[in-house]
Amino acid sequence: MAFWPWSKELEVGIEEIDQQHRWLVEQTNQLHDVMQVGADEETIGEVLDALVDYTMNHFILEEDLFNRLGYPETEAHKAEHDAFTAKVMSLLERHESGEPAGAQALDLLKDWLSHHILKVDKAYVEHFKAHGIN
Repeated sequence: MAFWPWSKELEVGIEEIDQQHRWLVEQTNQLHDVMQVGADEETIGEVLDALVDYTMNHFILEEDLFNRLGYPETEAHKAEHDAFTAKVMSLLERHESGEPAGAQALDLLKDWLSHHILKVDKAYVEHFKAHGIN
């Protein structure tokens, strides 16, 4: 059984965003699995690298939609994105300098899934759908 199984609860109802969120859940489960069998530092590094790519691509998509649709909470939402990106970059830098970062990355991902996607991302759904995004 997956550490964090994908569920309808995680869906925002916007297919492209849901696909990217599914990928993040898969990465979280992969990191958890690797750590359960003994942290493979190379794989942890690959997950952290992928998270950096995720933040760039996913956040660009969301923020572009915010700007185009005049989402009123853009600045607060972008601030959360910036904070997450900074934390992921810090974990990647620590990992690259030889410090263990897997447990902190897993904690960060759990927090992101339970707070940001379930609460903060769901807040923009009504605004997006009112502007024809689904």
